Amino acid sequence: MADQNPSRRSGRFLALLSDYEQVLIVGHDNPDPDAIATGWALRRLIGRKLDKPVRVLAGGGIVRAENRRMLELLNPPIELVYDIEVPEAAAVVLVDCGYKTGNHLLSDSPIRPVAVIDHHVPSGRRARLPFQDLRPHAAASASIATSYLRQQGVEPGSRLATALLYAIRTETRAFETQHSRLDRSAILWLTPAADPTQLAEIESAPLPPDYFADLALALERTFVYEDAAICLLPRAGGPEIVGEVADLLIRCESVHRVFCCAAVEEDLFVSVRTDSAEQSAAELVRAALKGLGRGGGHTHRAGGRVQGVARDGKIPETLQDQIRSQWLKVTGVDRQRGTRLVPRREIAENL
Repeated sequence: MADQNPSRRSGRFLALLSDYEQVLIVGHDNPDPDAIATGWALRRLIGRKLDKPVRVLAGGGIVRAENRRMLELLNPPIELVYDIEVPEAAAVVLVDCGYKTGNHLLSDSPIRPVAVIDHHVPSGRRARLPFQDLRPHAAASASIATSYLRQQGVEPGSRLATALLYAIRTETRAFETQHSRLDRSAILWLTPAADPTQLAEIESAPLPPDYFADLALALERTFVYEDAAICLLPRAGGPEIVGEVADLLIRCESVHRVFCCAAVEEDLFVSVRTDSAEQSAAELVRAALKGLGRGGGHTHRAGGRVQGVARDGKIPETLQDQIRSQWLKVTGVDRQRGTRLVPRREIAENL
């Protein structure tokens, strides 16, 4: 039986779902370890406590080498689909993304979730939904899902514990290093059950040659304006390289704010990083993409997407100019001529 104590969020969550015949858990497009592990944990919770059929769904693909290795080793029960059909008497739960963020299967659908569980900074006015557990102070949605398992006495098992622990680790990179009490508690509870060998294998996953080609191109296309950097990749094999490049660039000692984007098929994917607590990456990406697309995230790490703007897999010059201008404006940079992070002369001399 589920503990549906109204003083516990997990109890209220389960009480809500008890009225439905089945549950669909939806993560954001191109799901990362946090979305995957959170969906998996809630599936385990609902299955054990309510004995209802549960599916974990997301759009897009999984392209990052570490994430693919995670799928190979841990086999999480996630389905990648093009669209969503909700059977009658089914509940939809959105995880690791906001209802109005526009980066999930419900974005262009009249379907409304009955619940949202997320750790990102909310964008705009909060939607009126039956259940919302939004905790921006938490490092990962996986920490929230872990607390639900603990409250309901559901053991995760080795594979799920490893996935949840890896998810928390991935969310505390690139200066997003603050762990709340919730995160620390989750880490302590998960660590004895997780498999350290599998964690190491996931984090050292082999990288394809295309990764290094994208990385070399990104470094060549990075310009620095005072302490703000911008990298406009003309194309990329997948959206994950955008975040990885941003994570790398923010480590440059003279750079404190980073905007990186790339065309992936017809869409433009964006990652923003900052190492300052005074300017939120979530606010920066929303301002930089104003009138173009949507974005959101955390204090130091954020992302966004502009749909249907790429032409032949590339960013049009006019759009590049607009993005560059808006980024410099929101960062307060007066300088209009940037300096290449890696001078072309140095590249040419060593060819």
